[in-house]
Amino acid sequence: MSKPTAYAATATKHPRIHGVKTKPLRLIADERGFLLEVLRNDDPDFFTKFGQVYVSATYPGVVKAWHYHEKQVDHFACVAGMVKLVLIDTRADSPTNGAVNEFFVGTQNPMLVQVPNLVYHGWKCISTELSLVVNVPTEPYHYAQPDEFRLAPHDTLPYDWTRKDG
Repeated sequence: MSKPTAYAATATKHPRIHGVKTKPLRLIADERGFLLEVLRNDDPDFFTKFGQVYVSATYPGVVKAWHYHEKQVDHFACVAGMVKLVLIDTRADSPTNGAVNEFFVGTQNPMLVQVPNLVYHGWKCISTELSLVVNVPTEPYHYAQPDEFRLAPHDTLPYDWTRKDG
């Protein structure tokens, strides 16, 4: 696949970005609390390879965006609070080039989102409390040469992070 390129698009209704997968997460609750399964190595639709696991905390209203990876595939699940996870497909050879996908993920909607490599992504904490996003990427983070290509969160890609009231 080719690397992302510049393009002109708007955040209107788009098809699911090619290669993006989602699934509801299984929550097992009892009188003691609950367990939330995020990713299993016996799930052939989602698990391919283990790189590492990390948690990213985001304060209310904060945007963490944009970046993509050349090799790494991300598996995001928000386990506390809520985030709006946004993906933008700028891959020149993708059948969904120009597509923008929004996923509202967290305690009100437990979901795993698999983000393919070369797709720009980021999120905004939309809850009134801190959000915690767990990622299980396919590659470990390489401190000397990160597989991460960044853009500023505002005015670099055609997406408006402000809340849409209505």
